[in-house]
Amino acid sequence: MLTFTGHTPMPRTAHNFVPSLSPREREVLRAWILSDSKTEVCQQLYISAGTVNTHLARIRDKYHAAGRPASTKAALLARALQDGHIGLNEL
Repeated sequence: MLTFTGHTPMPRTAHNFVPSLSPREREVLRAWILSDSKTEVCQQLYISAGTVNTHLARIRDKYHAAGRPASTKAALLARALQDGHIGLNEL
């Protein structure tokens, strides 16, 4: 099955599922992936650096709990692509 982003979603297993991200978490994740810095995200979304860091920490915690750790920006990009939060055509 292809999604609107043109990729096949990752198969879900008991220890490997897509965590539920809030709309704001998805927004911060997308903005951070598409930005050069967290400062740029702060300016774009009108939030503080601490808020950006809090959202990213919670996102990482959710992926870790799902058995899909993402400790780097590159790993979060991979997860966002796998889970359809961002498409290759947006990069």
